[in-house]
Amino acid sequence: MNEDGFFDDRVAATYDAEVGAARVDAEDPMVRFLAGLAGGDPALEFAVGTGRVALPLARHGIPVHGIELSRAMVERLRAKPGGSDLPVSIGDMATTRVDGRFGLVYLVFNTIMNLTSQDAQVACFRNAAAHLRPGGAFVVEVMVPRLTCLSPGNPRHVFAASEGHVGVDVYDLVNQGLVSHHYVGRGAAVEHRALPCRYVWPAELDLMAELAGMTLAERWGGWRREPFTAASDSHVSVWRSPG
Repeated sequence: MNEDGFFDDRVAATYDAEVGAARVDAEDPMVRFLAGLAGGDPALEFAVGTGRVALPLARHGIPVHGIELSRAMVERLRAKPGGSDLPVSIGDMATTRVDGRFGLVYLVFNTIMNLTSQDAQVACFRNAAAHLRPGGAFVVEVMVPRLTCLSPGNPRHVFAASEGHVGVDVYDLVNQGLVSHHYVGRGAAVEHRALPCRYVWPAELDLMAELAGMTLAERWGGWRREPFTAASDSHVSVWRSPG
């Protein structure tokens, strides 16, 4: 695997259309949710990618800095309107530090699971806490592990099925891992990509936050602040630093 990891030139070229899926603008519920938490203070996005969230958040009036491991993804960000003005530090979101303190640090679209060990996920929470001003918020959007969708003896779950894309998660129940397989149609050919992940439970994330000195402030079933229930397939959680 190259220095960009899974998100190399090939993936970056089609990310917004295929993986990023829905268009995000300044009026999107996600952007309004994040802008409200930032309250005018600067925000830091872990795994900023192609800027599909950071750029509309910046257009909302929030100064945004990004951390991103993949140079290929950042090249796509730079090519977008306003992308050359958004500061990005190249590095791992679990360890890379930037100058300043932020009212908001956020990590969306299941990306916490791209850190494939518990130690790395804990380090990510500690890194977020180190960047927050007193009382600042760390936001994570991530799926709830879909173990109830598995039939006995079958570790596979089809999470997407369309004409151009089939997605299959294969769970490792012993090691709390999964590999997310993507089959993408390219004319008559089918391209296969496999992304290793570590799934994580809400209660485990709360413990990671506690280890980093943060406490849970809010948990929702979506960006419109839908209630989080036993039927929710994902959650948006907000932890705050002391003060």
